[in-house]
Amino acid sequence: MITILFSGGLIPWYMTIKMTGIVDTFWALILPGAVPVMNVILLLNFFKSLPDEIEEAGLMDGAGRWQALWRIAVPLSAPAIATLTLFCIVNHWNSWFEGLILMNRPEHYPLQSYLQTVIVNRDMSLLSAVDVAKWSLISDRTSRAAQVIVALLPVLLVYPFLQKYFAEGIVMGSVKG
Repeated sequence: MITILFSGGLIPWYMTIKMTGIVDTFWALILPGAVPVMNVILLLNFFKSLPDEIEEAGLMDGAGRWQALWRIAVPLSAPAIATLTLFCIVNHWNSWFEGLILMNRPEHYPLQSYLQTVIVNRDMSLLSAVDVAKWSLISDRTSRAAQVIVALLPVLLVYPFLQKYFAEGIVMGSVKG
């Protein structure tokens, strides 16, 4: 619980990433947040809530522990995994700060960091001379609205595919019969 409430801080986090040698790489954005502690606790509780009889039935039918995990427990946990996947996608997609800190060159920025730099900070050095001339014609409200649409579009495209698992998760816990 302590790791959920308190982090080690920004400087130790950066030093750890720098010592692994992944600064200014794609992996610097993925690996540090790959396994959030809260998601591990949620999945642990979900697996504990599964009836033991399901695993015992698989073992009696000749499945080993790994087969019982991959053929019984993981398919039953699809709603929980889909929910946590959506949380991770939204969290990573909306994070712009890590890209600014971990990437040394603007051409390595993820989209959110690039949008933050160009639109919010109005840093025109990242744009070509032609783009700067066109950019001055656009109002602040229009550019911020465009940023919101670009930021929301991928999440809106992924959500319909994961939405069916949310509905299954609601029905799965109910009494059937």
